[in-house]
Amino acid sequence: MSEEENQDGMADEWASAMEEQGETPDADSKEGDFQQVSAKALDDSADQGPGDVKLDVILDIPVTIAMEIGRTKLSIRNLLQLNQGSVVELDRLAGEPMDVLVNGTLVAHGEVVVVNEKFGIRLTDVISPADRIKNLR
Repeated sequence: MSEEENQDGMADEWASAMEEQGETPDADSKEGDFQQVSAKALDDSADQGPGDVKLDVILDIPVTIAMEIGRTKLSIRNLLQLNQGSVVELDRLAGEPMDVLVNGTLVAHGEVVVVNEKFGIRLTDVISPADRIKNLR
């Protein structure tokens, strides 16, 4: 099986998992697909007034999404003593939701799911834009 067929199969499994949750993914979107933006599209958006923002220009910009289980602080001495089998205690309790960070900014909380032996996250709480701005300070 080629890598492309494998990715298509994986996308179908994720799509069915999302359908079970009542969500419908964009059928044309695939991981790694990017839309090319022409210089004219950028010029057209510059001609609009400040109230007429055209978001199509930025919708396909890739961002980094990270899921955080927890954090801890260690001294360098303790860090250097870590080896295989060491246990590091985190600041979260078992069963607490994970943080979903986009480019380092908290945007949601969620729980871990497994689809076809790969981890994913089901969002349980999305942070409002107003609260996201408060957290930036």
